[in-house]
Amino acid sequence: MIEYENLHRLNKPFREEFLHAFNHMLEEGQFILGNQVTMFEQEFAAYCGARHCVGVGNGLDALTLALRSFSFKEGSEVIVPSNTYIATILAIINSGLKPILVEPDISTYNLDPRLLEKAISPKCVAMVAVHLYGKCCPMDEILGIAGKHRLKVIEDCAHAHGATLHGKAAGTYGDLGAFSFYPTKNLGALGDGGCLLIKDEDLNVRIRSLRNYGSSEKNVHTIAGYNSRLDEIQAGFLRIKLKTLNALNDKRRLLASIYQKNLNPRFIKPSVDEHTADVHYVFNVRHPKRDQLKKHLAAMGIETQVHYPIPPHRQQALKGLFGSATFPISEEIHATTLSLPISPIHSEEEIMRVIEGMNVFN
Repeated sequence: MIEYENLHRLNKPFREEFLHAFNHMLEEGQFILGNQVTMFEQEFAAYCGARHCVGVGNGLDALTLALRSFSFKEGSEVIVPSNTYIATILAIINSGLKPILVEPDISTYNLDPRLLEKAISPKCVAMVAVHLYGKCCPMDEILGIAGKHRLKVIEDCAHAHGATLHGKAAGTYGDLGAFSFYPTKNLGALGDGGCLLIKDEDLNVRIRSLRNYGSSEKNVHTIAGYNSRLDEIQAGFLRIKLKTLNALNDKRRLLASIYQKNLNPRFIKPSVDEHTADVHYVFNVRHPKRDQLKKHLAAMGIETQVHYPIPPHRQQALKGLFGSATFPISEEIHATTLSLPISPIHSEEEIMRVIEGMNVFN
């Protein structure tokens, strides 16, 4: 059996360090916004080349606090790719804003700059650039358009820990970079967690207050905030795993290169760009018989997943939000995409077995 993912195996090499860190935190007795959170924020900011990092409760909160930090007028519009995970859209809705779906470039699955300007109305205040599957969006073009129209840019980096474009890290291009540390992510906690990378000092102060009931000083609340703080224990675990993130990403890149070299060209593989260093949170292929392919591989003992089976505009939770608009590119992606095993736990031999199973499919 080739599992799609196995978090026990993934985290087993860190077991002794986790236990040591946990015992240290237990003795220290600081469990909320203590030294581990502070140190992780400093270390992750340094790793990404960012000025500030603020740890929050999860990836959805990171996106929500990012949007809330700008105090946009209720009902303002925010551009977001039509094929993103629903969390990106929920953050917009939960902030009292209106999501405007824009189709992606079908070759990269990221925002298509050629379609952005026609989606910008006088009510538009921001764009969310989602670095889907671990490939950076074309940020130079996106920032150029955003600057022309005076729009804020938030990067959704839930899939992109360590990804770079022109050597610059995901999360450091826009005004804010939002990360999730969900356990399956390239940098995954042992529970929920998230953070924001921030350039502006005023935003840094505001978001630190927003995550903590709107308070920068105990019992003094200057804004209506939230309770969304990165857990001290998870921060300690993340500090341990951060030291190996480059090596883990390199393993994913190695496995991706094996897929790229050996998979039959009848499968649509991820695009390769010399300017981006992808981190392959997902290695997806597309095929018109996706569901049959998935069953074929399962019968061979190969687990796969679909990221994601239902496009956002067809989710019951978002029913009626987008009117009669159609999103054929998103529909095509969601109907044909299949995610293949590409965890650091996998061996090169296992990936070749997946490829062999793929290549005999008709």
